[in-house]
Amino acid sequence: MPASGVSAAAIAARLSSLGLPTRVEEHRRHTSVEAEVPDGLSAASWREVLDVVAEADRFGLLATSLNGRTLWAVVSRTVPTTGDVGGSGHQR
Repeated sequence: MPASGVSAAAIAARLSSLGLPTRVEEHRRHTSVEAEVPDGLSAASWREVLDVVAEADRFGLLATSLNGRTLWAVVSRTVPTTGDVGGSGHQR
């Protein structure tokens, strides 16, 4: 598992320990975590949740009247800074 997956799994575990059901997905350039946020989450719990997702590279909240609230966080995979990064002609 890439380092992004390990970090995302740690975020997911911490969110789960706060009572939020989570999903982790590996993608080509990042690993994502999604968590369903229940109605009535206390202010103290929100602070804890925000502390957790602050460990990610990006995070946000998607709220709709149809699907409720989904918190998402993305941990980017590390991009090499030397070598054949972009293929032929794109070396540093």
